[in-house]
Amino acid sequence: MGPFSMVVAIVFIAMIGRVLQERYRAMARIADQGGTPHLQPADAMRAQDEVRQLKERVAVLERVITDQHANADLERQIEQLRDR
Repeated sequence: MGPFSMVVAIVFIAMIGRVLQERYRAMARIADQGGTPHLQPADAMRAQDEVRQLKERVAVLERVITDQHANADLERQIEQLRDR
């Protein structure tokens, strides 16, 4: 990494830290006011879809680990996970 790249990386890391800090402060203010932070409907739907997909993946991985599937069945399930 050259000096310019290092400076850019440091600035990028500082920006990410600042954004996360402001987000944390905003959520703390909402909690102090007795409310709960709400996601926008589109964000909530994406989050629910992502959670559902992750649960499906975990279920498949649990099955793969605990069951004695044939090699072809295992490969098929792995490919199905990759296609998502």
